[in-house]
Amino acid sequence: MVHRPFVRTSLRLLAITVIAFVVSGFAPLPVHAQTFDATGLREPAYPGVPWLIRAGDEPAWAQPGFDDSHWTLFDPHSSLTSVFPNEKPQVVWYRLHVKVDPKQTGLALDERSVSRAFEIYVNGERLISNGQVNPFKQYTVGARILKPIPDRLLASGEIVIAMRVRIAMVEWVNDQDPGFYVSNLQIGQESTLNGINWLEVIGEHSLEWLQKALLIALGLVALVLWAGERRVVEYRWVAAWGLLTLCEFPEPFITLWPNIPIGWEIFNSVFRLFMPYVLVSAYFSFVRQKSGWIWKIVLIVAGVSSMLSAVQPLFYVVPLRVQLYMSLPFVALLAAVLPIVLASHWRKGNREAGILLIPVLLLSLYIYAELLLDVLFEIPAWKQTALRGFNLIERYPVGPFAFSLNQVASILSTVSLAVIMIWRSMKTTRQQARLESEIAAASEVQRVILPENRATVSGFTVDSVYEPAQQVGGDFYQILPTKNGGMLVVIGDVAGKGLPAAMLVSVLVGATRGAAEYTADPAELLSNLNERLVGRSGGGFSTALVARIGAEGDVRIANAGHLPPYFDGLEVPLPGALPLGVKTGTKYETVDLTLPPGSRLTFYSDGIVEATNAKGELFGFERSSEMAMQPVAAIVKAAKEFGQQDDMTVVAITREAAVASAA
Repeated sequence: MVHRPFVRTSLRLLAITVIAFVVSGFAPLPVHAQTFDATGLREPAYPGVPWLIRAGDEPAWAQPGFDDSHWTLFDPHSSLTSVFPNEKPQVVWYRLHVKVDPKQTGLALDERSVSRAFEIYVNGERLISNGQVNPFKQYTVGARILKPIPDRLLASGEIVIAMRVRIAMVEWVNDQDPGFYVSNLQIGQESTLNGINWLEVIGEHSLEWLQKALLIALGLVALVLWAGERRVVEYRWVAAWGLLTLCEFPEPFITLWPNIPIGWEIFNSVFRLFMPYVLVSAYFSFVRQKSGWIWKIVLIVAGVSSMLSAVQPLFYVVPLRVQLYMSLPFVALLAAVLPIVLASHWRKGNREAGILLIPVLLLSLYIYAELLLDVLFEIPAWKQTALRGFNLIERYPVGPFAFSLNQVASILSTVSLAVIMIWRSMKTTRQQARLESEIAAASEVQRVILPENRATVSGFTVDSVYEPAQQVGGDFYQILPTKNGGMLVVIGDVAGKGLPAAMLVSVLVGATRGAAEYTADPAELLSNLNERLVGRSGGGFSTALVARIGAEGDVRIANAGHLPPYFDGLEVPLPGALPLGVKTGTKYETVDLTLPPGSRLTFYSDGIVEATNAKGELFGFERSSEMAMQPVAAIVKAAKEFGQQDDMTVVAITREAAVASAA
């Protein structure tokens, strides 16, 4: 017989047990870590199984024996915002248990772009770090950090990977997947991962490196061209463009391997301040598009906004609409203003504008595609389509290489600038060859019209030297015999150098010979030359001196602004007068003197007196006077060694003693 109290007690216990079992069916079970099996890895893999995560910061969470059974499961293929929809913790820890072969060696972790400050531990030992989690110190994120896992940690057959990740507020707001994402970490053989990294770096960046190298090289060429042709301002802007590219290049190149303090990225973004001004000015200068102060303000604003848009994601959060406004000025210049300006000049017949227009249109197409895909990405139904579009224009695969439409347009832009510069250089070369041919012809004409170094006049010794500073010169002289057995000595200096001066010399020599046929009077001859030159020299002028020397040594000299001659080493005082070609109707005074037997008249061009040495000292009148009785070749040599900068002419007339006694 069963007692009722026992039955009631048994039923009560049974009810409690049933209720406890039912309730326990609805209670959450402890969460156990998802183990990633790496024992049979034949190639690197992303540990894409669910991880365990927890907000907060505790060093003990890196230890392999820590109890993480109550942590939250996290699918690394999803965004961390799904776990923390409202709160945005500064530090988040991730843990993953990995099964490994105890005999395995050479295993490594390959990290890329987890965060600007993080640490990765394996069985409690810190393997990888970037920046500083606490206190927060940001580093760049572009490097691929590859670290081997010590073989001794694999001996137990299981390792625990723990990540301590600092997530800044700007990353929570601006990044689609803040913190850790599945593609941020790979596990595999170190040698294999190293080979993959190099292949990916070269494939992803080779086109970018090519574009920057071409632009830097083009900038150096433009700098050399501008040094020789300062008036060609477009070369200056291309040189500045290449210089900016050279300054920008080291930071993104270096950070492909080690991450560096974020300050370098901030410093590098400063160059964006100048890029819109330089780039647009370069294009405008090639098509001769004028840019007033309004344009300059627009370019400065575009530069400031471009720099701020680069720095903004690092430090502060702004609404998406404001971010778009920050980029709008530079985008508008590239996608709208430049194509319109180039197309307008191309329609007016500017072939260079047409060459530049092709890559600019391609760049505009890329910008418009980016804007469209950005809009589609915000629409859930079109998100995957937008991602495929981004991959198409940003990372189009061609074998191991990835091509970007932006990079292709940039390379074509550099090539188009190079084509224009080569075409201009060829044109300049042809013009230079034609000019050299003309100068050679002018030099031959000048050689013919100038007298021999030693003209022959009975009773006189004539010695002369002509040393042009260039292939052709502006000095001239003539030794013309007169009917009474004497001679006319004409010496002059045309203002300027080169071909124009040589042509004017030809005119003056021809006019001198023509005038000497009907007059031997120095003043009349100078007046005739002056009238021939006024209004025909393009605002230039010429100095000249005419000396008529008779057979008996009588000398009459008229001067038009030229240096006076030296009589036995002493300067002959002459009245001042205007040079030829300055004023019509100019009258010239004459001075008479007698040249005794054995005496000498020495005529200089101003190239002798004005020869200047490295210290800025002039050869001067004193040295000229001291050397006036030296052989003319010695005079010219001394002035040339002192420092030739101008044409040099010396003519010496000596009256022979034998002829004088016979007379």
